[in-house]
Amino acid sequence: MPPLLTDLIDRARGVPDRWRVPVRSGLRAVSFKHAFWSGLTGLFGILAIHFVTTWSGQPLLIGSFGASAVLLFGVPDSALSQPRNLVGGHVLSALVAVATVALVGSGPLAIALAVGLSMFVMSLTRTLHPPGGATALIGVQGAAGLGFVVVPVLAGSLILLAMALVTNNVVRHRRYPLHWL
Repeated sequence: MPPLLTDLIDRARGVPDRWRVPVRSGLRAVSFKHAFWSGLTGLFGILAIHFVTTWSGQPLLIGSFGASAVLLFGVPDSALSQPRNLVGGHVLSALVAVATVALVGSGPLAIALAVGLSMFVMSLTRTLHPPGGATALIGVQGAAGLGFVVVPVLAGSLILLAMALVTNNVVRHRRYPLHWL
């Protein structure tokens, strides 16, 4: 048997051992103030996108923005929530979706390929933003064209960023962003 295959089999046998971890996490509960502000600002962020959608007549609201709102307004100090990751992760994933649709189509394999490729691209470019994977999935599922990158993805990302810049800095217990690039 080739050494690479033997090594892979040995590692696979050890996987259940890695599941032996404490039942409870070491995370402490957030304060009521933090939880309340997270929920309220997340609500404002999504409503802002909806308002601009209504005003402009352009469909700007996609499901992955709900997950971005959780990161931006729930854990604004996370590396995954910073502006580079938010905008870059969504835009690069949308570009991957468009390229996948053009080259492979929009079937189940194309959807999975786009999610995996978006993770690869975001990792290489230091723009990892988990909702970007959902953006890639949504783009391929909807057989998106190049316009998808600008509307709704770039526009919606920038609206969420603007809301995060205001709402996360209006109170004393938050500061956003921690860095731009």
